[in-house]
Amino acid sequence: MSTNLGLLTTAAAEWDAMAGEFKKVETRYGDTVQKVVMGDNWSGVSAGVALVKFTATRYEYAAAQNQAKAIASLLRGAHEQLTDLRKKLESARDDAIAAGMTVSEQGRVAFDYSKLTAAERSAYHHDPDGQAAIRTAVGEWQKHIDDRVKVVSEADTHIKDALEAAVVDSNRDALGRGADETLTGFNNYAEGDLAKAKKHEPADIRTRPNGLFDTGRSVTGPGKYGKEAAFKVYADLFHATAQGSTTKGDWALSGIADVYGGARATGNAGFTQDGLVAKAEGSVGVRALAEGRAENGRLGFYGRAEGFAGAEVSGTFKAGKDEVTIGAKGFAGAKVGIAGGTEYAGIGIGGTGEAWAGPGAEAWWGWKKDKETGVYSFGGDAGLSPGLGGKLGLEFTFDPKKFTDAAGDAADAVGDAAGDFKDWLLD
Repeated sequence: MSTNLGLLTTAAAEWDAMAGEFKKVETRYGDTVQKVVMGDNWSGVSAGVALVKFTATRYEYAAAQNQAKAIASLLRGAHEQLTDLRKKLESARDDAIAAGMTVSEQGRVAFDYSKLTAAERSAYHHDPDGQAAIRTAVGEWQKHIDDRVKVVSEADTHIKDALEAAVVDSNRDALGRGADETLTGFNNYAEGDLAKAKKHEPADIRTRPNGLFDTGRSVTGPGKYGKEAAFKVYADLFHATAQGSTTKGDWALSGIADVYGGARATGNAGFTQDGLVAKAEGSVGVRALAEGRAENGRLGFYGRAEGFAGAEVSGTFKAGKDEVTIGAKGFAGAKVGIAGGTEYAGIGIGGTGEAWAGPGAEAWWGWKKDKETGVYSFGGDAGLSPGLGGKLGLEFTFDPKKFTDAAGDAADAVGDAAGDFKDWLLD
């Protein structure tokens, strides 16, 4: 809601300018380097090889222009689409407020009791039918807001997929079909029309467009304003995620499933504005997760199941204003785990358990704050397996927003009760 979408058109203009610069380089290359093999002064095998290579290089300069122009077009399409969808989301929020609701910054809908008189609040508290009507209305408006948010999220994912596809060489002119001599060059046929770009389904197994296997690596040294170095090496075979939500009566239901296969090693260490960080981990194998949640007003329940087969090792230590965690683990084999818990008025408690087949050991403890939701989580776990074993743990959560809302409603209820008692005494 607060993102400056105008930066998309600013970026698009710079991509167009980049295409113009590539055009200048292509023309200069053709008039100088490639021109050498166009005349009669050079002949023979070496001239033939040079002609192929020089032509391929000029092809890449032309392909770079088309790719840059396509990205610029996609960014402009993204600006138009996201601007329209944000207006629709804002309209949905305004409609909910006009209907007597409040909508938090996180998109949670609640009935706005502040607009009622003391007598009206008292009447609602003592009227079961009125309370049921409020819960139904809140649920309907929550679904309306959630649907609008879902559309924005799906559009965002589509834009990401389109941009990723645009920068992967389609190789239509490679392998003897044209002047393209590299399989990992610029994409001469990048799709710049967002409406025509392929939409990946939520459970579409992929990590890289037009490919089943993705590899990469990156290394960064200590930064100027935050002394941190990092590295990442990965080989992703597949990664699929599916999620959804619905309502059933007074209950809001949601779930997510995720499966990943591959190998990766990451690490970072240093001191930044977020605090002290030292972390390294590596894993190879397949892991899967499924989680479901059910919420009714201030009461909620959740359950989670996880599985892993492969090998993993890690060590971590973080100390900052939003997180203090320490842990280490090493494991080879297969394991399955379950977790479950409940939440009321923003305070949640749950437990975790895993069964291991294979040698390993693990321990973790800490607390952290989710920067997006503001929810605090803290707990710990420990596990050991010489061959067969497992792990047990506890997890706690605290949502300040939900807790404050519950406390406010409780204060209103106490105030209403005091008012009713006062009225009774006066009568």
